[in-house]
Amino acid sequence: DGCGHTVLGPESGTLASINYPQTSPNSTVCEWEIRVKPEQRIQLKFGDFDIDDSDSCHSSYLRVHNGIGPTRTEIGKYCGFGFQMGGLITSKSNEVTVQFMSGTHTSGRGFLAAYSTTDKSDLITCLDNASHFSEPEFNKYCPAGCVIPFADISGTIPHGYRDSSSLCMAGVHAGVVSNTLGGQINVVISKGIPYYEGSLANNVTSKVGPLSTSLFTFKTSGCYGTLGMESGVIPDAQITASSILEWSDQTGQVNIWKPENARLKRVGPPWAAFITDEHQWLQIDLNKEKRITGIITTGSTLAEYYYYVSAYRILYSDDAQKWTVYREPGMDKDKIFQGNTELYQEVRNNFIPPIIARFFRINPLKWHQKIAMKVELLGCQFSIGRAPKITMPPPPQNKNDDKNDDFSDDFIHSVKTSLQTDKTTFTPEIKNTTVTPSVTKDVALAAVLVPVLVMVFTTLILILVCAWHWRNRKKKTEGTYDLPYWDRAGWWKGMKQFLPTKSAEHEETPVRYSSSEISHLRPREVPTMLQTESAEYAQPLVGGIVGTLHQRSTFKPEEGKEASYADLDPYNSPIQEVYHAYAEPLPITGPEYATPIIMDMSSHPSTPLGVPSVSTFKAAGNQAPPLVGTYNKLLSRTDSTSSAQALYDTPKGQPGPGAADELVYQVPQSVAHSTGSKDE
Repeated sequence: DGCGHTVLGPESGTLASINYPQTSPNSTVCEWEIRVKPEQRIQLKFGDFDIDDSDSCHSSYLRVHNGIGPTRTEIGKYCGFGFQMGGLITSKSNEVTVQFMSGTHTSGRGFLAAYSTTDKSDLITCLDNASHFSEPEFNKYCPAGCVIPFADISGTIPHGYRDSSSLCMAGVHAGVVSNTLGGQINVVISKGIPYYEGSLANNVTSKVGPLSTSLFTFKTSGCYGTLGMESGVIPDAQITASSILEWSDQTGQVNIWKPENARLKRVGPPWAAFITDEHQWLQIDLNKEKRITGIITTGSTLAEYYYYVSAYRILYSDDAQKWTVYREPGMDKDKIFQGNTELYQEVRNNFIPPIIARFFRINPLKWHQKIAMKVELLGCQFSIGRAPKITMPPPPQNKNDDKNDDFSDDFIHSVKTSLQTDKTTFTPEIKNTTVTPSVTKDVALAAVLVPVLVMVFTTLILILVCAWHWRNRKKKTEGTYDLPYWDRAGWWKGMKQFLPTKSAEHEETPVRYSSSEISHLRPREVPTMLQTESAEYAQPLVGGIVGTLHQRSTFKPEEGKEASYADLDPYNSPIQEVYHAYAEPLPITGPEYATPIIMDMSSHPSTPLGVPSVSTFKAAGNQAPPLVGTYNKLLSRTDSTSSAQALYDTPKGQPGPGAADELVYQVPQSVAHSTGSKDE
């Protein structure tokens, strides 16, 4: 009479003293006999141990034996308040006997222990939580039987569980381990959240929890997606039922709660059975075999119709003819799933191991008022071997239609014994571990080559742009035939200089000369001009028809030897066939490169005031006003080394030293002037 919570699985389990964690009653005793496969051994781990040792383990103690029966041998005898058991107790055979004796005492919680086969080196107990481990990620083995009434959990998947929650109990709630089998969990610790939701899943109720510093989640295979009830991927024609509830309301409107209404989260009525007995079913055709890992159910979701299913069985088939009842591995009885406790809440149940089938049936065993429900299936595409199946004939008729909400062992026993099923073999255990996706070499190579190629092409473009700008700057500072700045008139104006001109009246581009070329000029080769205002471009100094000129072209010698100003006298040369464009006059403020003008006042008498001077340049607009001064004739001294004598333009009324045919300068267009030297 001293046995408390006990679950003895084929490879692991949990056992506790009576009333744990409260004080056990006096004069009680309990003995557990544990067996595993013959080739295996058993290890025992205590999660809590608090037994009165006031009489030196004489009347209250825990004793562990190798073997079962009269031939067993003692491994150890233990007692003490808050006793810390260091390490594991390991058996020498596949059988162990655990004996608990409680004498006269006033305190002591008793004990809670877990066992497993010795190949589970990372065994933990149902009392361990995430705060007991410092690693951000770790693997542990949970024993069977960790759904205990004295442990709490807060949270749900996928948001996570509060760090104070029992790891193994949360694993059962999440559906990664089975309460009757236990299993491996892969835990990941992360930062906590302000609020933890509560839910009912796998017969475990998770409570609402407050803020915590950390939380934990589980790594799984990822096969928990919805299979198409809510989304409509499963057509209406593939959802059938044993019967359909149909009736007329007070207004005469006919209400039909058809099977296709059994879609989770869909607005409206659910599916409801017309007949209320345990032989009703809702069937879903998945069109092909799928891996089914869980199911979510709700009630009617209509407040005026308080209907829901509180317990059900699961059957599956490949041909909709031979059906298999779902059982957990190693169990010889059907698994009864806990359903809803009210009409709104979503309740989840997981299948460990998963079901591999095309046809899926829900067989309600317990309900409230009427059989009504909405459903969603969880799972993924089938990719591994099939699970073993058992065949089952149709269930016999049961005349007992009275149902209550309380589960009774007698009722479940009567349902199970009415089914004739064949035995099945053990289903291989499927561990819920994360499948790490493999990354191919091509993807890795592309991830490296693409950024490298982008950087190389960007670098080449930058080098070309910098070289182009450097070339332009060099030509502006050293070259005679410089191009204008791009930013002076915009990119289009810069491009126009490379295009053929259509009109001679367009805007002209100035010609620049370097200081090295100006130094080669003789004084007589620099044309004089009188400028009082902004002047237009000068007329050509040599007569003749100007050839086709580009508007923005500058003077450039022909191919071969480069001509210079020192080799060519523009005033004495014969008519040229090709001429350069007009040069822009020098600004009023002073030329950038100018040859000084020398006044020869010794050989030229003064000219009366008001006599206009003759200029070789055309004035802008009207005739330029006459210069006021004693001498208004501008002369340029000729080069003493020049053999040819050149004359400069002379004012009216002054005879020139040369003949009339030697004058080659053009007079202003606004003044009537002959080429002769006599006075008019």
